[in-house]
Amino acid sequence: MEDGVGISYVEFEDDAGILRRYRKHVNGRGLVATTAKVDASAFVDPTAYVDPGAEVQRGATLAHGAWVEQDAIVAENATIGVNARVGRGAVVGRFAVVGPYAAVGAGARVQNGARVPREATVPEGAEHRASGDDLRRLGLAA
Repeated sequence: MEDGVGISYVEFEDDAGILRRYRKHVNGRGLVATTAKVDASAFVDPTAYVDPGAEVQRGATLAHGAWVEQDAIVAENATIGVNARVGRGAVVGRFAVVGPYAAVGAGARVQNGARVPREATVPEGAEHRASGDDLRRLGLAA
């Protein structure tokens, strides 16, 4: 440690037996893989995880127990709810909300402003569209 400041790492072995290194995010102290990109303005709850190659953009929120898998993208101002999971290579659009205990399958897409309901599943490779209510919530529809 230099000047009394240090970076602490946590290491996990993944399903393939590869050792992965995670660091605590500056805003929320959640665990972020060293090869993931998480904006400093994003909030990552201490119990949330961001896997290698994933990206979490500015203003996004990862709640208690949220998990963003490898190579997934959580766009700006999106919210990933309590114990929700974003699958490998999935994309959650700007201002989208993935509700508590919901799952976004691998390679799936959640459109900008869309809401995935509590405990719902977006199937692998599917697209979850924004409803009229979702767009009105954002002031984008009459």
